[in-house]
Amino acid sequence: MKLSTILTGILLLSACLAGKAVAQNSHTLNLAEANKLVSLPLHCVETPYPYKTGVVLASAADLQPPSVVHPIFYGCFDWHSAAHGYWSLVTLLRQFPELEQAAAVKAILQRNLTADKVAQEVAFFSKDINASFERTYGWAWLLKLSDELHSWQDPMAAQLAANLQPLADLIVERYTGFLPRLLYPVRVGEHTNTAFGLNFAYDYAVNRKHTALQQLITQRAKDYFLQDKNCPINWEPSGYDFISPCLEEIGLMQRILPAEQFLPWLNGFMPQLANPQYSLAVGKVSDRTDGKLVHLDGLNFSRAWNLYALAGQYPQYAHLRKVADQHLAHSYPNLIGDSYEGGHWLGSFAIHALNSAAAGGKK
Repeated sequence: MKLSTILTGILLLSACLAGKAVAQNSHTLNLAEANKLVSLPLHCVETPYPYKTGVVLASAADLQPPSVVHPIFYGCFDWHSAAHGYWSLVTLLRQFPELEQAAAVKAILQRNLTADKVAQEVAFFSKDINASFERTYGWAWLLKLSDELHSWQDPMAAQLAANLQPLADLIVERYTGFLPRLLYPVRVGEHTNTAFGLNFAYDYAVNRKHTALQQLITQRAKDYFLQDKNCPINWEPSGYDFISPCLEEIGLMQRILPAEQFLPWLNGFMPQLANPQYSLAVGKVSDRTDGKLVHLDGLNFSRAWNLYALAGQYPQYAHLRKVADQHLAHSYPNLIGDSYEGGHWLGSFAIHALNSAAAGGKK
């Protein structure tokens, strides 16, 4: 046998075993992994450039450095990625106070999540011309960050949560003003997806006991999605998807409907999920330096967290955990050492997927 053939076999076996190891460990976010993952938001939340503004300019006076316009969320390439970068920092430190970089994380949070800086962010959002800024993806991540701060039992957390609350309150106002006017849901696999934007907002409403927001989201979700049937998941993914339109919708309806309503709805929406042999091909990235094509790793993580949630709550769908594991295992090895195009945001998606796996329990 040629040496090249032997080496090829060894490499293939190593790759297979590595993939199996990731899959086997995908249910646990441990301290070792947290120490790796925290490097991603630490690297980006105070990195000012490159930065994509996403703003409408009212005049030349609006041409200012991002750090002036957004004194908190000026890093990680764009506003929403900075928001979930901060969420990643808080989440990892809350779960693992013994992080090697704990002091650095706390310093960044205390340096940036100040009342004065939040007031500047609020002032930006309060301008009429910015009414649709970050609607609804950035809105959702801001509420998730606020919710995480409120859940963190640390002496500094209460003050940070109080500092951020005026912006969270404004985002709630944005949701309550926008949802009654949104007549048709947005079903794309990117930032404006309605189901994704409502999922995190609903969690915030439940955890913060914001009854009015919870009731509004429940009603609008029913208006948008209750009659949906036969979601064409075979159309996924589109070229730039980083969230699954079908599975995010399932995640939302799972939140708002009791079992006696949700299960019949799910059977009409995606009946194939009940098949114990159900499979779903992972999204594959062809160029990791392309900021749009790398979105597909995010798709794998978002599919995973929704499948974990479904499998965890309903035993008849426990087989979907294997599908979730496959998606997580495919994209997780790409995180550390990845290009900035993926590194500035994908860590938060992986953390959420890993925590969803843990919350759902093991099969």
